[in-house]
Amino acid sequence: MLLLAAMSTTAQQVEWSVDFAAVVNNREGGNAQTPDQTFVFTRLAPEIGLSLPDSTHLFKGGVTWYQPMIDNGHGYKVLPTLYYQYRGARWRAAVGMLPRTLLREPLPQYLWSDSLNYCTPNIRGVLVQYVAPRGYAELMLDWRQLQTRHQREAFVVGINTEWNVAGPLLLGGHVQYNHLAKRRDAGDEEGVNDDATINPLVGLRLGGGTISATVRAGAVVQLQRRRADHKWHTPCSFVAHANLQWRWLDVTEQIHAGKDLFPLYELYGSQFNLGDPYYRSKFYSRTDLRAHVVRNRFVDLSVLIALHATDKTFGCWQQIACRVYIDNHLWKHRRDRDYQNGARLSPLF
Repeated sequence: MLLLAAMSTTAQQVEWSVDFAAVVNNREGGNAQTPDQTFVFTRLAPEIGLSLPDSTHLFKGGVTWYQPMIDNGHGYKVLPTLYYQYRGARWRAAVGMLPRTLLREPLPQYLWSDSLNYCTPNIRGVLVQYVAPRGYAELMLDWRQLQTRHQREAFVVGINTEWNVAGPLLLGGHVQYNHLAKRRDAGDEEGVNDDATINPLVGLRLGGGTISATVRAGAVVQLQRRRADHKWHTPCSFVAHANLQWRWLDVTEQIHAGKDLFPLYELYGSQFNLGDPYYRSKFYSRTDLRAHVVRNRFVDLSVLIALHATDKTFGCWQQIACRVYIDNHLWKHRRDRDYQNGARLSPLF
């Protein structure tokens, strides 16, 4: 109410954006944990809102339309987006149903899988961020489900951070608490479940401009409990992530070695364990080879080959993805080629 009152006495600026993505992802590998399947869909997320003249306060709303590319039009999802955002020099905060693209970086795939990223575009809760020249820290609350007689209560609280402490040296990591309660009026045998993740990381960021490289490595410690049987599971593993970018080529290697990070996956699947099921393996390597066919400030058209290797199987994903993003600021510079080519749009998938 205070925000709307301030807007009524102060000149406002209309802000809008349209974020479009089209994806064809063919997954092959014969792994029972990640069965062979094909994702073919488009995702459209228009937003419009008002901000105060200094753009510190923003109120924005819209929808995300997820549509599989099939003739009968079935299988679609239309999800609301509605949030208030504060954008200060260092502190930023957003409350409501807000796009996941507001996160500083995508979550690692042992915390948030590709499949969930496709069809769950919004955070439903709160995001608070502190952003400085040397790094950032952010706190996220994502309330995934409310408790009813037909569905369980579920939410995630996470802290993500990374700091350039000296030269190329990076320190950071992730801490996450994931909760899955029982349905309303359900018996104690249905159980309440807790999952805490501690993931410290150390890394290096080298180069810049035409060629750049980032390496991170650390440990993942899981503390999972199903309260119905009063038993704690404490798997841990080593993880490493390396990324090399050169012009239009992007190469990423991820390695996991240790125990099954999702010991309760057989009981609850992705309703509780939100990471990629490949991390149930003792050893897992994922190599992404991505070529950006077209890339500038408002479009990214890429071709991706993802190679998955575990101690038991091998998989290959082939993906073509296109993201187009435009907002009122880009529209003002639509005839300025130097501006349009002055930055690179990040791929969503």
